[in-house]
Amino acid sequence: MKGFSRTNSLITAALFLAVSVTWGTTWMVMKIALTSFTPVLATGLRFLLASPVLIGLARAGGHPLLFPVGKRRFQCCLALFYFSLPFSLMIYAEETVSSGIASLLFAVMPVAVLSVSWLLTRQGVSRLQLIGTLIVMMALGTIIIRESGTTEIQSWKGVAAILLAVVCHAIMYVLCKKHCGGISVLTSNALPCLGAAFILLIFGLIRTPVDLTHVDTRAIAAVIYLGVVAGILGIMAYFLLQKRVSPFRASMVYFIFPLIALSLDDMLNGQAISPLSALMVAPFLAGIFLVLRPSPVSASR
Repeated sequence: MKGFSRTNSLITAALFLAVSVTWGTTWMVMKIALTSFTPVLATGLRFLLASPVLIGLARAGGHPLLFPVGKRRFQCCLALFYFSLPFSLMIYAEETVSSGIASLLFAVMPVAVLSVSWLLTRQGVSRLQLIGTLIVMMALGTIIIRESGTTEIQSWKGVAAILLAVVCHAIMYVLCKKHCGGISVLTSNALPCLGAAFILLIFGLIRTPVDLTHVDTRAIAAVIYLGVVAGILGIMAYFLLQKRVSPFRASMVYFIFPLIALSLDDMLNGQAISPLSALMVAPFLAGIFLVLRPSPVSASR
């Protein structure tokens, strides 16, 4: 039994590390993809690589590709508002925002989900969650103001794009809890991912034809990484992690991946945030912790 428990713990730790590293490195890789592709094309190619594997895994696992009758319109909404729009906005933002700051902006997702849940479902918000939300907003606001006009944040358009992507994901996440009950994660991702690939590639190629003679091999490798590692392994690792631990423990990745992204940006690109911004990261993560922390009422149920 001890050996089984130890193996189980090691598998959980490996999944947690895999998700953290995947989410933490994705932001820099998106930056590299932009050297040869537009945000729309890079995202479309990313999904084109990921979708066949996700479809194959769904079929192999006996999961249906289509949502139940009556929920298929929502499946189309996932292709547009969970995949196409937010992921394009995220990589578009990195044209003017550093990968480290982009990851930090995206880490406000728990606050966005909490806010959307309260607005759409009137889910209760504890006092500690409200305090955590205020701390996150103040810390993030300080970072944005301090880094604006530097190489970290060259334009507010990038900040707005990331935050809009966060809002889109938060809304779709809350709606998924309502409409996707009992639907597997593979069914929820496979066809919407493929649909997003076609939408983005058609739109992207019409707007900006690709000149293959000027495509950098590093950018191609970056798109492959985004499709295979982030698009497949990242999704599956997080799904398996959620099955093994509580939602609160799984959400601990939100404390790790921004630190990885910020460290990589500093070490590889020489882009370090200011001392004041670095100081604000601590209360920012503390606020995220308070938002994610289960309330005594929900924990006792």
